[in-house]
Amino acid sequence: MGLTSSLRRNNKSFLRIFMILVLSCIPGRTNLCSNHSVTTPIDLPPDIRSSLDSLDLEGYISFNDVHNASKDFGNRYQLPPLAILHPRSVSDISTMVRHIVHLGSTSNLTVAARGHGHSLQGQSLAHQGVVINMESLRSPDIKIHKGKQPYVDVSGGESWINILRETLKYGLSPKSWTDYLHLTVGGTLSNAGISGQAFKYGPQINNVYQLEIITGKGEVMTCSEKQNSELFYSVLGGLGQFGIITRARIALGPAPHMVKWIRVLYSDFSAFSRDQEHLITKKNGFDYVEGFVTVNRTDLLDNWRSSFSPNDSIGASQFKSEGKTLYCLEVVKYFKLEEANSTNLEVEKLLSELSYIPSTLFSSEVTYIEFLDRVHIAEIKLRAKGLWEVPHPWLNLLIPKSSIFEFATEVFNNILTSNNNGPILIYPVNQSKWNKHLSLITPDEDIFYLVAFLPSAVPNPNSGTSNLEYLLRQNQRVLNFCAAANINVKQYLPHYETQREWRSHFGNRWETFAKRKHTYDPLAILAPGHRIFQKATQLSPIQLL
Repeated sequence: MGLTSSLRRNNKSFLRIFMILVLSCIPGRTNLCSNHSVTTPIDLPPDIRSSLDSLDLEGYISFNDVHNASKDFGNRYQLPPLAILHPRSVSDISTMVRHIVHLGSTSNLTVAARGHGHSLQGQSLAHQGVVINMESLRSPDIKIHKGKQPYVDVSGGESWINILRETLKYGLSPKSWTDYLHLTVGGTLSNAGISGQAFKYGPQINNVYQLEIITGKGEVMTCSEKQNSELFYSVLGGLGQFGIITRARIALGPAPHMVKWIRVLYSDFSAFSRDQEHLITKKNGFDYVEGFVTVNRTDLLDNWRSSFSPNDSIGASQFKSEGKTLYCLEVVKYFKLEEANSTNLEVEKLLSELSYIPSTLFSSEVTYIEFLDRVHIAEIKLRAKGLWEVPHPWLNLLIPKSSIFEFATEVFNNILTSNNNGPILIYPVNQSKWNKHLSLITPDEDIFYLVAFLPSAVPNPNSGTSNLEYLLRQNQRVLNFCAAANINVKQYLPHYETQREWRSHFGNRWETFAKRKHTYDPLAILAPGHRIFQKATQLSPIQLL
């Protein structure tokens, strides 16, 4: 009888906390066409700050210089934290989390782990909470293990570009990448980490052997597919909701010396998507497959000449891109220096199977690291012009193959009138390369597409105002079309503002997601910027249910 009563009490306790988490999803909707700035601090008992200041840490806490941690790459939110923790050890982070848990209902403090701050809509922020500067945790030693299954052990605050540079010294490299390498390990693994290699190796979260995690209880746990597997699956793609990644073991493979980098154009979307899908199913095809859309671009091919050489110079010079919607297939073949001739023959054979416009074939040969770090070159140029730290109203969508033609027809022909504000990426991936045990949500089809709208709201040189409002309305039109057409779209790097939207995003996996939140972060103090859950203690009356 005692055991039965205990079980009932435990179940009742779980139900209360579970209801707190479920009902604490943000119910309101924010105006999507505005910046979000909050400068009024939340009232905190005077002893909260002193309690943080008195913690025994190897690193230090900053209360004054919090400006950079008040915004992210999206540059639309201004939400200052109370403090920034600059950890020197994993213990520092655990101590901070445990302290906030111990404070319980006496504070509204939350915790956001921040790497490079590359979130888009405030996800890496913690308004009047504690932001953890994960880059302070970077260890000087990136430990590489060679063998039949080589891997690298790295801090969660280490950047991918540093990992690449170090592993290349051993002739090795991670297998899967993002397009931009100046991001931290913990940041990309909390989302997915997708690029043109994902069709072959899956996203970055599929290439992890082991993690060290600090849960929302402050516990330090090691997890893998065989040890604490539920935590392992929860954290990878889990939006920072279940724990802070402090260490990761990443799979490595042989690194090439060079890449053959090719671009070709299509005017017909069906031919473009058919060729993309053909390439991601070949066993010995290209090593990277992406694509992008251009709408009414002037002198497109002339702009390519600065980095690529045309196969048909005369034909390329006669090609006109103005007033057209065109689709660029971008592919890469890796090779070692001694394989240059055979690689050229392989590339010729692969290209002979495709239906691109012949006069638009451009190619280049660059080093492996030069190709992978290509976006950073653009960053340097934009920073020099003062055009990097501007609002980035990006929209990343995962579209099922069955709907991609309908989506492309409406969006690229009717909704978009140009893409002068930034690139639009589009490429397919294989579901079979994605681990369905992980927290990341994708469309339920064998092949789905990543479509990424990546504009920058650049100030008008004459008026000084930006086109942010227009770009946000355009994003909303895309989302409205998907809803009206019943396209089972999923957001990548998701941002929702209502309980209904988050439930819809997770579908039948919502209950599992919420239960895992209760298990690993019962007070919901982690990653508040996603606005999936509010700190549970703020809804204490619900505990009376």
